[in-house]
Amino acid sequence: MRRARDTGQHPMSAIAVPARRFASLVKIEHTVFALPYAYVGAILAVSGWPGLRGMLWITVAMAGARSFAMAANRLIDAAIDARNPRTASRELPAGLLSRAQVVVFALVSLALFLLAVWQLDPITHWLWPFVVVPMVIYPYLKRVTPLCHLWLGLVDGLAPIGAWAALTGHVPLAAWLLGGAVALWIAGFDVIYATFDLEIDRAQGLHSLPVDLGLARALTVVRVAHLATVGLLVAVGLNLSLGPAYYAGVAIVALLLAYENSIVHPDDLSRVDAAFFSVNGAIAVLYLAAVALDAAIA
Repeated sequence: MRRARDTGQHPMSAIAVPARRFASLVKIEHTVFALPYAYVGAILAVSGWPGLRGMLWITVAMAGARSFAMAANRLIDAAIDARNPRTASRELPAGLLSRAQVVVFALVSLALFLLAVWQLDPITHWLWPFVVVPMVIYPYLKRVTPLCHLWLGLVDGLAPIGAWAALTGHVPLAAWLLGGAVALWIAGFDVIYATFDLEIDRAQGLHSLPVDLGLARALTVVRVAHLATVGLLVAVGLNLSLGPAYYAGVAIVALLLAYENSIVHPDDLSRVDAAFFSVNGAIAVLYLAAVALDAAIA
């Protein structure tokens, strides 16, 4: 306690400050965009509650994989982030965390992911590189192609597919349909997110659909992607013969996606924050709730 009094810093504060910085590094609040779909995959895989053990290790795997992906992204993009006024205050460019600290965090996160993988179905023991490698590739893609959004979607679309395989050892058509729906949903709203950095990305020679196609065409692509998302969610329900609660959830998702696209225009990007954060978080949670309710009453 003498040291804490001498420095004026409470011991708990010495732990809490770095913890907050790592939580900010990985944008822990954005977990709501991917984790619900892993749970959806788990519930649909077994047509009900997957059990506490299965859900626990799926959660740990998702937390580890996502934390590794975000840490790798921040390390690879540190120089780009430093040149962007919107991202210059992130932990690495601002010097709040060192590269060594973030590297250690990434390795610990990867170890946590692998620990979880080895508690799940043996098929995951050799599939895990197909999750990790695309995560590392993703940050480099905006340097060469505007298809980086689709790649991010494909990476996140692995969440329900991986959960399905982790519990059952196989990946049927419904899992691929669900993964495709998530991929197009994520890719679409990542295009919306890219509008934040349109001018700075153009100045840095980076690629995105808004940069390469222009805002109007890029937002048209978003609408097509989200329309396809709804179509694939309907296809999941038909493939699995799901009930009315599921389709009510899909209808809500469709309405929210329509609203999200209606508030973002090429000549008015003032509501991008609302589209990206509030609406997308609600979509993921409400869809999970609909799937869980349908399973409960089936």
